[in-house]
Amino acid sequence: MAARWRGTRALLLDVSGVLYDSGDGGGAPIAGSAEAVRKIKASGLKLRFCTNETQTTREKFVQKLRGFGFDISVAEVTAPAPAACRVLRERSLRPHLLVHDDVMPEFAEIDKTNPNCVVIGDAADNFTYANLNEAFRVLIGLENPVLISLGKGRYYKETDGLKLDVGAYMKALEYACDIQAEIVGKPAKMFFESALAELGVQPQEAVMVGDDIVSDVGGAQRCGMRAVQVRTGKYRPADENHPQVKPDAYVDNLAAAVDLILQEL
Repeated sequence: MAARWRGTRALLLDVSGVLYDSGDGGGAPIAGSAEAVRKIKASGLKLRFCTNETQTTREKFVQKLRGFGFDISVAEVTAPAPAACRVLRERSLRPHLLVHDDVMPEFAEIDKTNPNCVVIGDAADNFTYANLNEAFRVLIGLENPVLISLGKGRYYKETDGLKLDVGAYMKALEYACDIQAEIVGKPAKMFFESALAELGVQPQEAVMVGDDIVSDVGGAQRCGMRAVQVRTGKYRPADENHPQVKPDAYVDNLAAAVDLILQEL
């Protein structure tokens, strides 16, 4: 037990449900999380914020978190939209976008004429029948349909309760078009590998802290990292009986996770 966190050089933190709960008015910080981030930085550990946030740009996202008292910069954030843009450029893909209005600026420099793929994110109120059907028509009309999803979460927590996430709508398009989406956010291995590369550490030297048993914990562990699940955000007691994913530890919140890891270093 005492050696569980030995060799840790970096922490990767999920954001929504770990640092704060989103919702009306911008949401609310989770108690103790801002101080926990300050402790990590004071400890000398490397730090990366790994989010599947696709309802706004990284700049606005960071601005909101700073308003909550978090010490965070855009350069410290790994997010799906920039990763998707890299994929689109590398493969000369022109997307039809089914995303939130506020994240559209991330795709401003991407050619969207005559789409040859669909990119789907957490579009919130843009997930109408008409918009989903338009994305379906684009895909079904392609000889080699490509669906890129900015995550595959089932749901997330806002201050007024749980909300359906992009994964539910992604699955609808997969089923209708008989295709499999390419995931660029968590739990994709590529996403975690990108964050680790940016930190300059190996998987065994990093610990992921998240509230999602599948996307955060399971995704990180499949990449070779250790992972901690917090009992905040979308956490449910049933997570502790998950048939496939077993976190390296359960803790009540981010503050407890940081104290647990730092006391062994």
